[in-house]
Amino acid sequence: MSDSGSEGRTLAELAKRRGFFFPSNGVYGGTAGFYTYGPEGAALKRHLEDAWRDRFTVREGNQEIEAPTVMPEAVFEASGHLDGFDDMLVECAECGESHRADHLIEDNTKIEDAEALPIAEVEELIREHELVCPSCGTALAGEPVEEFNLMFETTIGPGSGQQGYMRPETAQGIFVEFPQLAEYARNKLPFGVTQIGPAYRNEISPRKGVIRVREFTQAELEQFVDPERDEPDLSRVSDVEVTLYPIENQREEGTEYVSTTIGEAVEEGLIASEWVAYYLGIAQEWYERVGVDMDRFRFRQHLPGERAHYASDCWDAESELDGDWVEIAGFAYRGDYDLSKHAEHADEEFTVFEQYDEPIHTERATVDPDMSYLGPEFGGKAGEIADALATLAERDRAAFEEDVVTVEVEGESHEIPTGTTGFAVEEVTESGEHVTPHVVEPSFGVGRTLYTLVAHAYREDEVDGEERSYLSLAPEMAPTTVGVFPLMDRDGMGEHAREIAGDLRGTGLEVAYDDSGNIGRRYRRQDEVGTPFCVTVDYETEADGTVTLRDRDSTDQIRVPIAQLAALLTDLRDGSRSFESVRDGYEELSEPESNPAE
Repeated sequence: MSDSGSEGRTLAELAKRRGFFFPSNGVYGGTAGFYTYGPEGAALKRHLEDAWRDRFTVREGNQEIEAPTVMPEAVFEASGHLDGFDDMLVECAECGESHRADHLIEDNTKIEDAEALPIAEVEELIREHELVCPSCGTALAGEPVEEFNLMFETTIGPGSGQQGYMRPETAQGIFVEFPQLAEYARNKLPFGVTQIGPAYRNEISPRKGVIRVREFTQAELEQFVDPERDEPDLSRVSDVEVTLYPIENQREEGTEYVSTTIGEAVEEGLIASEWVAYYLGIAQEWYERVGVDMDRFRFRQHLPGERAHYASDCWDAESELDGDWVEIAGFAYRGDYDLSKHAEHADEEFTVFEQYDEPIHTERATVDPDMSYLGPEFGGKAGEIADALATLAERDRAAFEEDVVTVEVEGESHEIPTGTTGFAVEEVTESGEHVTPHVVEPSFGVGRTLYTLVAHAYREDEVDGEERSYLSLAPEMAPTTVGVFPLMDRDGMGEHAREIAGDLRGTGLEVAYDDSGNIGRRYRRQDEVGTPFCVTVDYETEADGTVTLRDRDSTDQIRVPIAQLAALLTDLRDGSRSFESVRDGYEELSEPESNPAE
């Protein structure tokens, strides 16, 4: 698997053959960008989502919601997706195929992150490098590069109905419900809201299996904070070691990554936002837990050209797959952009009222204009002039010390007698203030993380003179915890094995029962889908009430009393014990089991 692309081909074949994932709608010719997760993949995906929920929802004390996947046009007009959610498309004049222009550049040159380049520069690079259509080989130089909005359109209701879109991210479902969610959080900042669910992007050129698809699952957390008051507890992650790829290192050819801790990175200013740093530390520990190879993992800081205009700091978690670095999560400090935009468009309060520790006594300048004067004097502009007077009073009280006050409306100056403005300075007591929270967003791609786990877990070795391929998945993640086999389906061993399998399922363990073929082949089948443990019922089982327990990675085997089996497997799955730690307490078999009839 050393040549470029070999890892991807091997995993694609394994994924389809063993039921992890495969292209959808194959009987109708397939639909590009859509994948079906088979029995093994659906189980792995479910375990991955459960592990994410455990870490980012439960342990962080956050709320979780499930919002609709179809939302009205007004949501995306407010969020900016209607105008700014585009990719660069270039169409072949010969065959009519459309391609992502930035991907063509990245695939055929040494240029990285072409997505951040302006369209004119992308067109020039296509001409300069003489790029051709991947489908038919026709030169693309001179073809226009255009912006293509990635959202799927739909209609809500019959007939022309209401214009709607399939959500391109789960975040908007959280933002638009903020007023209600803030009430559930008792209007106390900080608080976080998570959501796991599908999102849709009409990709120009889906590719690399489940890496770039048109329907995918996101796991997102929106952390709402008061930027002036709220700080994360960095002590929880300050010693977490991370590999960083900051902007400066990306710009200097040959510069290495920065190996540091979260605490040091914040202290040295490598990570600008403490909240982003906190979640990088949490994510680092979580990725290790679920089985990402940390030698093939990094956090890369967004270059200025690729960072969203509302994000003051943004980092991607990236995994190395088949020689390429692939984004599997993003961590952004989004400021108050999202809530302010929805407040502006929805005419609703997207704030939290924060009580002061002690009431504040202050003076406030106000106006109460005499509209019986402003109306006849200024006609239709009277309301705007009244608003301008109120703004001026807040900004410059001294302007009301003269007999006449001057305000500007639509570029025209107007003089108003001070006596008609109702200007006054009054003492007020403020018990708190309305705050528009800022948002910190860790956003995880579930499908890309799943692919990373499979790729990083893939192993090849030799057992008893035979080549073996297996997935060294963390027991918590594995689609199946244990395979249960009879050595042979005779002399009562099959019935006993089926009974044990049923009892283990009753304790919540995920069990595969298999009595087909050679015992060694059954082991190999389970190894290839990542099942960490196998239990075999043999002739000794009836005599002494024990079974053989086999470890996937080492292929070591021990004899375990059936009465202890469920508790031991549960501990092994949950990670509270390892096979190595329990091996010494049981009889270890020096030779692999064999089938005497074979």
